[in-house]
Amino acid sequence: MSTAKLHTANLGFPRIGPRRELKFALESFWSGKLAEEELLQVAKHLRLQNWTIQKQRGIDFIPTNDSPLYDQVLDALVLLGATPERFGEGVVTLPRLFEMARSSAHGSQQHTAMEMTKWFDTNYHYLVPEWSEGLKFVPDTSKLLAEFGEAREVNAGVRPVLLGPISLLLLGKVVDVDSGFDPLTLLPRMLTAYVQVLKDLQSAGADWVQIDEPCLVTDLSEIHKAAYRTAYEKLAGVDVRLMLTTYFDELGDNLDLAFSLPVAGVHVDLVRGKGQLDAVLDAVRAGQTLSLGVVDGRNIWLADLDAASVMIAKAQERIGADRLLIAPSCSLLHVPYDAQDETALPGELQEWLSFAAQKLDEIAWLAGGKEKFAADFAENRRRHDRRKVAESSVNTQVRDALAQLVATDFARPSAYPERARKQRNHLRLPLLPTTTIGSFPQTPEVRKQRAAWRKGTLQTAEYERFVEEETAACIRRQERIGLDVLVHGEFERNDMVEYFGEQLAGFAFTRNGWVQSYGSRCVKPPVIYGDVARPNAMTVRWSSYAQSLTGKPVKGMLTGPVTILQWSFVRDDVPERDVAWQLALALREELLDLEAAGIRVIQLDEPALREGLPLRRVARPEYLDWAVKAFRIATAKVADETQVHTHMCYSEFAEILPAIVALDADVLSIESARSRMELLEDFRKHGYPNEIGPGVYDIHTPRVPNEEEITALLQSALESIGAERLWVNPDCGLKTRGWDEVESALRNMCEAARTVRASVTSDSVA
Repeated sequence: MSTAKLHTANLGFPRIGPRRELKFALESFWSGKLAEEELLQVAKHLRLQNWTIQKQRGIDFIPTNDSPLYDQVLDALVLLGATPERFGEGVVTLPRLFEMARSSAHGSQQHTAMEMTKWFDTNYHYLVPEWSEGLKFVPDTSKLLAEFGEAREVNAGVRPVLLGPISLLLLGKVVDVDSGFDPLTLLPRMLTAYVQVLKDLQSAGADWVQIDEPCLVTDLSEIHKAAYRTAYEKLAGVDVRLMLTTYFDELGDNLDLAFSLPVAGVHVDLVRGKGQLDAVLDAVRAGQTLSLGVVDGRNIWLADLDAASVMIAKAQERIGADRLLIAPSCSLLHVPYDAQDETALPGELQEWLSFAAQKLDEIAWLAGGKEKFAADFAENRRRHDRRKVAESSVNTQVRDALAQLVATDFARPSAYPERARKQRNHLRLPLLPTTTIGSFPQTPEVRKQRAAWRKGTLQTAEYERFVEEETAACIRRQERIGLDVLVHGEFERNDMVEYFGEQLAGFAFTRNGWVQSYGSRCVKPPVIYGDVARPNAMTVRWSSYAQSLTGKPVKGMLTGPVTILQWSFVRDDVPERDVAWQLALALREELLDLEAAGIRVIQLDEPALREGLPLRRVARPEYLDWAVKAFRIATAKVADETQVHTHMCYSEFAEILPAIVALDADVLSIESARSRMELLEDFRKHGYPNEIGPGVYDIHTPRVPNEEEITALLQSALESIGAERLWVNPDCGLKTRGWDEVESALRNMCEAARTVRASVTSDSVA
């Protein structure tokens, strides 16, 4: 192998800043505390900082246009002039941008926000394009070119990033689903806009453009494969080199298609698609540049430099160093910023971590080679060896428990109809019962008190008195509003996954390991590094306290095993199934303790069930089998009289409806407000047998829906779900909202439920 340095590239960098600076600036702008120019200055400072750190750490091709203020798909629509028609035409101002993303920065009630769903199998959410026949596609490259110019002042090796045309089309939805409109008919207009964008970049001095086509790792019809050929023949007419970028899986049966397109280079994911290297090397055309994604952009463990070097050496031997780029598997958006401050982790865990900044180093070391970076390679091998020893000595008791599971561990004792009869007799709820998803507003005072307690400046007894007071006040508010099934409000919780991980064995927590989920929403995923077990009860204290304050049922609130798995950084030395089932066994103990404490409604949230679905259909049955079984392990032992709920949000669920049915939850609450109850038609066609609460208002915006709007949604829901099985609830938890808007919206929701309930009762009597 030659010792010549290979070139390096990055595909994207965390946008929020090392200390979530963009999050706080956005929220200050939305609340009216920060001027537009000040927000833009914060965003520019972060971009310059990101470009500088990438240059300093040895990246030759640095991405631009990878730092949207809210979402990269929304930015792509603005760039192409393809924003939804209902938001009007013309230049997209910042207020209009945020109106599309979250209704309005300053409380306008004019429009509901665009629908939001998961970006492939990640916990990042994107805004769903809305395709209609009248879209005009008038590109606006001003932001793209301005940022490209800024980046060139920092570094000459600047590569703009665009979302490719076919992936963009496939990620969208038709506005009028009954019209028969085919979004592919938009392709000629869309391509004309793309050509203009590329020409503008060429005129501005761009040599390479990264064009992301992640849909190339999914199952494609022959029609869509033909669309790829049409699209890239058209784009090839612009004199700029395209790096066709794929990630999240192998190309599989699309490999020949990808390398046959008239592009100057192709990027492949060799972390999730590590088995495709030989086929890739056979397919790459003469003169094409090959970008090797050998550093994991999705997880936080240090790279195995020796193993990656073997792949690089094979590629270099076959096609030569001058045609290779070394890169992460995908954008580093999905990992935290920098691990250097994580000094409070157990044992040697910090030595095994690699966040975005460290991954840049790993890319540079791999490109420079083992001879040049001998000390770094040796240190990497030492850390890997020590990690392997530590992993081999972890406790195996819980794994032994998995081997002892039997059939009765995977199913409730009675079928749903018998359970439903017992639950109605026990709970005595009205028709169309109202409830919420779990959390209530986490006010500045709640966050202040929790922070003081964590720092040790507030005693535990004093902190718990505060939480008791907040819980009691929340119960009283819910009673006044008129909700039928209450929740305790979750004022003691920081995050729906982190809270549980802090009380389970096998978890560790970073100080600043934040990643973006959507907009300004950031999460700090736990790190699962050992076997999982539950030393003590986790939620019983607060749920039973809340239940003692009211005669109405209070839901116990738990996060499900698959969601905890998907929203954590998970150890990579054991199958995901084993980790999920360990989590399920721990949660089963919690459900039984809640039941013993008198909690007879328990919600086990699984919003990430769809998120974990493999991108290829052939791999899905195995995943869905163990994921459904994880939920059933957790819930199988509770009594028939205990009503088990689950909640799912912001994913496309239609294709996994059989798995949702197989969960056998008594009540399913699910996001449906932004999509105007579209999903319920799928439930009706499939014949969903249990109870369901379609979300009747979108909690991710400040907009308060009126009673008439909610009534219309409920009446629409009744067409798909019988009144005896229909629940009334918001789309998701309310922790990010303010009390004024929450109380107004919930009052409207309860009044709408009473109106529809009365009409249903009247109709049945008549």
